[in-house]
Amino acid sequence: MKKLIALFMLSGILLFPVTTKAQDAEAQDSAAVETTEVVEPAAAPVIVDDEIITEEKSFHQVIKEKFIEGDPLYMTPVLICLILGLAVAIERIITLNLSTTNTKKLLIKVEDALGQGGIEAAKDVTRNTKGPVASIFTQGLMRYSEGIDMVEKSIIAYGSVEMGRLEKGLVWISLFISMAPMLGFMGTVIGMIGAFDAIEAAGDISPSLVANGIKIALLTTVAGLIVAIILQLFYNYLISKIDSLVNAMEDASISLVDILVKHKLSK
Repeated sequence: MKKLIALFMLSGILLFPVTTKAQDAEAQDSAAVETTEVVEPAAAPVIVDDEIITEEKSFHQVIKEKFIEGDPLYMTPVLICLILGLAVAIERIITLNLSTTNTKKLLIKVEDALGQGGIEAAKDVTRNTKGPVASIFTQGLMRYSEGIDMVEKSIIAYGSVEMGRLEKGLVWISLFISMAPMLGFMGTVIGMIGAFDAIEAAGDISPSLVANGIKIALLTTVAGLIVAIILQLFYNYLISKIDSLVNAMEDASISLVDILVKHKLSK
């Protein structure tokens, strides 16, 4: 009996480490399973069907690229026409705006000065007023002693001088308006000649051969037309401004003669 109990005890001792080892192995396996379930795989990078996302270019960058693609040799003269034309147009706009005078207010001042201080007081008013209308009034008042007819002739003669000053510089703007498209067309012709030279040298008509020449031709043409359109807008504005100033000078001159006649009759 004692031997049987000792045998059972020995077998239990031998089996216990095996079971503990098995339990430890099962615990490790379960822990591994849990860790594999908890850890999520990293997200794969999103690939957008081989599309290349480019940043949007600014207007300045686009213009710069087109200028280079159109060949600076042909685009630079067109750009010079634009710069010079705009410079003359802006100078004329400033000058004409400074030449604008409130003729009604000036006529009232001249009439009041004639009634209070005579011709000399009226001259002081016109001399202290800027603009072509005041200059014409000054010339007319200086001839008052020679009669109304001489005043009218002086106003007409000096009015032509002032109108010539107002139109100063317009001929240059007109020149740049004409030159810009012609320079663009010259680049067009040269670009087409280059395209046909490439075809002749290669002995084959290929789009890649003529693409560069045709692109230069089109870009120079477009540049010349754009410059001409911009300068034409400024030119038309200046012409309308000059016409309004000339009409104001003519109306004011007629009113001045009427005031002088009235003043002479009232003496």
